[in-house]
Order: sequence, then structure tokens, then C-alpha cells
Amino acid sequence: MSLFGFSTGALALGDFRQGLQLLRGVDADAVELSALREKELPALMRAAGDLELDQFEYISVHAPSRLAEMTEAEASHHLLPCIDRGWNVVLHPDVVRDFGCWRPFGRHLCIENMDKRKATGRIAGELRRFFEELPEASLCLDLAHARQIDTTFSVARTIAAEYGGGRLAQIHLSELDSRCHHSPLSRGMVTAVQQVYHWMRPVPPVILESQVSPAGIREELRLAREAFGEIQAPAPREAGIPATA
Repeated sequence: MSLFGFSTGALALGDFRQGLQLLRGVDADAVELSALREKELPALMRAAGDLELDQFEYISVHAPSRLAEMTEAEASHHLLPCIDRGWNVVLHPDVVRDFGCWRPFGRHLCIENMDKRKATGRIAGELRRFFEELPEASLCLDLAHARQIDTTFSVARTIAAEYGGGRLAQIHLSELDSRCHHSPLSRGMVTAVQQVYHWMRPVPPVILESQVSPAGIREELRLAREAFGEIQAPAPREAGIPATA
């Protein structure tokens, strides 16, 4: 069975503690601690040792998606404790200017493919330089980003074939709206993943980035498991038959 969970930033923007609280008592066995904004990173890493994370079999940290006030050296230094903890660090390739800052992370560094807003990292060819410079790095395959670039998932397949295999460490799953914001899964996305997930086996931990309300967390996890063949879709009820029948 694969592991499924959420990004704390999807559930509680900028508040990793609240994001974790919302997952208490929920059937989630993976979590991504989000520090997408650079100001969030120091507080997250200071708190990391005291967080209640026993629920989760897989833990990762999402590094800042943009560095304006913090240098790469400072950001990578904050994240170094992740190595000893065995946590993966998800990194956007367009953040990287100094590869030397990230080489110490080895396989714990997960390079993520990008959406159409970015100038690089969107397709396999654009990712090549990053994996050449960081040869031990693993891959975080963002299916929503890949499907936005190519609805047939051929871009995702190529990325996974070239940089995946044993290096496919994590999957991001959500829908993308017209403004590239992560939104809840549609039936179309679930069906699309069902048709292609066989080439991602063994399926690594799946992290949902869907921005859902607390009431929607369980259903989003159920849809994710359905997308990867872990559970069957509920049978449709016949008209006129009550749900309790």
C-alpha cells in the first residue's frame, strides 16, 4: 500500500502547526511540512524537533519557492537538519543558482517539475542540467504541473522515465485552476491518473496540494487513493433508494 497525505500549506497557508492539527485523526500517513515562503522556513526548522509527527511514516519539507531576502546558503543551512532526520527536501529548480549549496542533501533533495509560469524545469530537457549537477538528487513528480503542460501525461512519463525509477521519491497531486492555484481533484484528474499510474510503480508517497476545507480532507484523500488504484470508487446509488438502505 502506498502512503498518502497533505502539504500543511494547502490546508493552512503559512501555518504548519494548524495544518498538522487538521490531519489529526485523519487517515493520512504522509505529510509535507510547507515553508514555501522564505519567512516561514526558520520558524519551521526551529520547531521541527518538537512537532508531533508519529502519525506519519513519510515526512518531507518544501523549501521556499522564491528567495528574495534569504540567500541560498542561508536557506540550505536552515534545511540541513532534514538530512539527519531522514526527511526529503522538495526544491523548485528555478530557485537554484549555486548547486554547491544543495549537493550535501544527496538523495534527500527532491527536484520538482514546474508549471507553465516558470521559465525552466517544466519538461525533461529543462530538468537535465539540475540532475547532472545534482546526480544523487531524487524526483518529486508534480502531476498537476505536468498535466498542465501536456494533458496526455507524456511529459510526466518522459520525466519519470529519465529521472524516476528508483529516484522517484514523492508525487504531488492536485488540480490546477486557470491562475495556477492548486485546487481539489476533479473526476477528470482521478481518471487520468488511473490510466497512467502503472508506470510510476512502486508508487512513492503521494502528497496532496489541493486547497480544501477541513471538511473536505477525508474525501480528497479518498479520491487520491482511488486515483492510484488503492480503493474502488463508491457504487452509484439507484434513483429513489436512500443512502441508508
